[in-house]
This record gives sequence, C-alpha cells and structure tokens, in this order.
Amino acid sequence: MLVWKKFIRDRSALSGLVIVALVLVIALLAYHVAPFPEDAFASDPIKRLRPPDAAHWFGTDSLGRDVLSRVILGTRIALGIAVFVVAASMAIGVPLGLIAGYFGGWRGELVMRVTDVFLAVPQLILALALAQLLRPSLESAMTALTLTYWPFFARIVYAETRRLREAMFVEALEGLGARPLRIMFLHILPNVASPIIVRATIGMGYAILTAAVLGFLGMGAPPPQPEWGLMVSESREFLPDAWWFATFPGLAIFVVVFAFNLLGDGLRDIVDPRLRRSR
Repeated sequence: MLVWKKFIRDRSALSGLVIVALVLVIALLAYHVAPFPEDAFASDPIKRLRPPDAAHWFGTDSLGRDVLSRVILGTRIALGIAVFVVAASMAIGVPLGLIAGYFGGWRGELVMRVTDVFLAVPQLILALALAQLLRPSLESAMTALTLTYWPFFARIVYAETRRLREAMFVEALEGLGARPLRIMFLHILPNVASPIIVRATIGMGYAILTAAVLGFLGMGAPPPQPEWGLMVSESREFLPDAWWFATFPGLAIFVVVFAFNLLGDGLRDIVDPRLRRSR
C-alpha cells in the first residue's frame, strides 16, 4: 500500500501506467476497436492516399488501407514483440546471473566475460547484424532483439546476487543443508525481483523501438503486416504530401515507448530512493 501511494504521487509514472494500460486494452480488443479491420490488409486503389476525414480519421495509405485500423492492429504486433523479447531475455539472463553471482569462480568469470562481449557492441548495431544473418521476418527480429538484451538482466542479477551471497540468511540456509538451486531461485531471486521488474519495463520500450527500426529497414515483419516501423518505411516515397501516412504510425511508436520509459523511471525511483527525481 505504501509503495502504491508513492507511485500515484509520481504524476509522470502514473501517466505512463495509464497509457500502457490503454494500449494493452486496445491490443486485446484490436479487431473490435479498429473501424475497418477487414480493410487493414486488403488494398483498395479507389481510396488510395486519402487525407484524414470523417470516415478515415488517420487517412489511407498507398494501397487504400485505413491507417487508423492498421495502427490499432499494429499494437498487437508491437506488444507481442515486447513481451516475447523481455520474457526470453529474462529466461536467459536471470538464471545466468544467479549462477554467476552465487558460485563465482570460473563460472562467474565465463558468464560475465560473455556478457561483456555482447554489451561492448552497440545494441542497435548488434541487432541489425543478427537480423541480417537470419531470414528477414518477425521471428528473426525477435530473436535478434533477445540476443542483444539478455546481458542486461544477467549483469543486474549478477550484481545483486553477489551482494546477497554473503547475507546471513544465505549462510543459514547453507548451514541447514539447502541445495544451491533452492537458495538461488526460492530465496535470492525474490530479493532481486525489483530491479528485474524495472529493467523489464524499460526493456519493453526498447524492444518496441528497435523492432520498429528493424521493420523500417526491411528486417522485421514482412508486408502486409501492420507493423509500425514497416508502415513508416512504406510512407517515405509519399512524403511530404501524404504526411498522415508516416505521422500516425510514428506517433504511435513515440507514445508507447515514452509511456514505458515513464513507467520504468517511476518504478526505479521507488525501488532505489537514491535515484528519486527532485520534485
């Protein structure tokens, strides 16, 4: 209850939560909310590049498809990518961080050196390189993003596990004969859950933004999928006349990524009061 009271006093974090919740509802009800869900994939040359009007609030694209419907349906793809990337990254990074932090020695050094190799290369460059090696598809983009993001979870969990390794409750459990796996996953992991949640929240925005970049460069979802980055890419040759074609997918990317960042910052302030912003 105290944590919730602190959170709701943070207006920016609360705004991020509200936007994220709204986006989640839109994604779940996408085919019921979209005004023309049946036209989101089928082309209609007669309606080609119509500006926003009463029938098509966001206008139509180069194939006559309703931009609003495609932006709404694109929320499913964006959130699907974000959830998969973050969950897969946690599944890889959290156990590795626990093992490296608890056992230390050569196992810890090996995990951390591999982590450093991945972190030494800029995330976007590494994601582009991995996506280029794989067949361009939505699955390839998610795989590339996962391989670039798991080191962040590994490093956070490693640092926290090393801190808790010498705690009295860990020594007591070892004295009672508890197995290392039980100590790591049932006792240490709950104590490092807070920074994991913060990193996961921020990672959702990162995954959406980077997936949009991959889609823009033709390494993500293939046409005619209503993926936001792909929609912006398809609009380039019609700018600046058909401004709505690129503007609304771009705004969708900005708003959702910004909301996840606000939410993540708010959670970080609660988890670590030393990082709390001055108000």
